[in-house]
Amino acid sequence: MAVLAHGDQPGHPVSMGRPVLRIGLLRKLYVQVLLAVVAGALTGYFYPHLAVQLKPFGDGFVKAIRVVVTPVIFTTVVVGLATMADIGRIARVGLKALIYFEAMSTLALIIGLIVGNVWPVGVGIHADPATLDPHAVAGYIAGASHMTITDFLINIIPDTFIDPFAKGNVLPVLFLAVLFGLALCHLGPRARPLVDILDLVSHALFRMVRLIMVFAPIGAFGAMAFTIGRYGISTIMDLGELVASVYLVSALFVILVLGGVLRLAGFRLWQVLNHFKEEILFVFAATSAETMIPRSMEKLEALGCEKEVVGLVMPTGFSFNMDGTAIYMSMAVLFMAHATGTPISLTQQLGMLLVMLFTSKGAAGVTGGGFIALAATMPALGVLPVAALTLIVGVDRFMAEIRAATNLTSNIVATLVVGRWVQAIDPAHAARIMSGQEPEALTQAVRSTPGE
Repeated sequence: MAVLAHGDQPGHPVSMGRPVLRIGLLRKLYVQVLLAVVAGALTGYFYPHLAVQLKPFGDGFVKAIRVVVTPVIFTTVVVGLATMADIGRIARVGLKALIYFEAMSTLALIIGLIVGNVWPVGVGIHADPATLDPHAVAGYIAGASHMTITDFLINIIPDTFIDPFAKGNVLPVLFLAVLFGLALCHLGPRARPLVDILDLVSHALFRMVRLIMVFAPIGAFGAMAFTIGRYGISTIMDLGELVASVYLVSALFVILVLGGVLRLAGFRLWQVLNHFKEEILFVFAATSAETMIPRSMEKLEALGCEKEVVGLVMPTGFSFNMDGTAIYMSMAVLFMAHATGTPISLTQQLGMLLVMLFTSKGAAGVTGGGFIALAATMPALGVLPVAALTLIVGVDRFMAEIRAATNLTSNIVATLVVGRWVQAIDPAHAARIMSGQEPEALTQAVRSTPGE
């Protein structure tokens, strides 16, 4: 018996079930992005020279999304704080979010170190540090020189009000938004007209995001084609064990650690991953988790999480809760130690843990931030030669994919968990929306494309 699609009539020639369902499936954004990623990978493999020239498609989409990231964060946070008008609760949400961030980041680093010791990837390489060329990573090292914890904290305060918006720096924008939102709280009812205008601007910006997301498959195709075409599958094969280990540990971290935390908060991991699959798939292809901040924030609000909690936790997490980057950094350092035959004692590894807790924070908003943060860690450790970075620079782009996907997933989870912690979201209500049991009106706000 044929399965009828919604609105089909028995006996109608197009109501034979499978063709209709296939067409409906192809209209879904996550299916389009997934197909684009596969097509991009095949193009990069078979036509590498052409694939490298497709890079502007990915870069153009990322730039278009980044245009709206900072104004979305600013308007969302300001409206949320001004509406809540409870400074004490704002402080509690921020404190609990920071506690959660530091706990999860530390756990991610510890897991990376444990796996790096138990699974000594790189032992058979026997690389001689004296033969490694530091010029291959000179650009990254130069960028790392400006990533001290002092610089990171000072740079939270912008030079001018407009400067962070022009540069696209998330944390300074959040700093301004919190100050502006608190100021509106103190103004009371007089600020209501301005809050209403900012709320309307926020809705318009989210509509811009949905319009741009129509081109997400093209962006994903271009980004993946460039990655495979530029670096090649052979690069992965040379250091396949390192890439595989980082992917495996990151996946297990999401399933076991983040899944367990979600379960304690009353959510189910597979429901959350399914609901945010489009965003996760895209950042995996584009290696840029920050681009999906606006869309993820919109979806989190549609699940019933209060606006001010989403606005505070989600953007802050991309500076303080980089779990994917933490796993990568700890495993990469131990890989370089094994590959060069450099012994690292337990005491040195504990010191490395403390250093990386700071240097991983500086990776936010920097292109290739995970690798640059790693370059900033090396001199601080004083154990490994900086030139050892040349061992992994060729496969960093492939590991950046799982870093970005893990970072986005961990911050979506953080927002849900902190929201539950401060009683700003009802897990049962959110579960009904994610499973499609709520009326269509409740989920209409998160549709990204016409006909999706």
